[in-house]
Amino acid sequence: MSDSKYKLILGGGCFWCLEAIYSRIDGCESISPGYAAGKTENPTYKEICSGNSEHAEVIEIIYDASKVNFKSLIEVFFATHDATSLNRQGNDVGTQYRSIVCYSNCAEKEIIEQVIANQQSQLQAPIVTQVIELPVFYPAEIEHHDYYAQNSNQPYCQMVIKPKLDKLIQWKEQQ
Repeated sequence: MSDSKYKLILGGGCFWCLEAIYSRIDGCESISPGYAAGKTENPTYKEICSGNSEHAEVIEIIYDASKVNFKSLIEVFFATHDATSLNRQGNDVGTQYRSIVCYSNCAEKEIIEQVIANQQSQLQAPIVTQVIELPVFYPAEIEHHDYYAQNSNQPYCQMVIKPKLDKLIQWKEQQ
């Protein structure tokens, strides 16, 4: 990667939601759904859904720091999902749907902790987001890539992903 290209791994429920959100942010050059922070090598979607692999559904973002900064990406993450909900987002329940942010270095970890502290000051329930060092990322099966773009009229997309995209719009308007 070039000097301005960086990697970020996030999980906040279904990876289809996060992929749809971050694909609308200028500077996010590549968004890939996948699995991370578990114990199984090269897990499948079926293994993830069983809960036995301990992986989270995540996205891997390759972004251009000359166009978007790390802090903004983390702020979007907390603005578009419920970080106080343990192992679930809405009707998606299980450890694979946990809230997780992965950092590459101490500076990124500090930014994540600052954003969490700021968010926590506005909430009554505790934030349960897991903050860990960048783990191995395993790409999801091809049918999970660009899911919202290819299926935006499906009920799940309309009822779950679309409201999160609306939260992204609200966040952008406040910047």
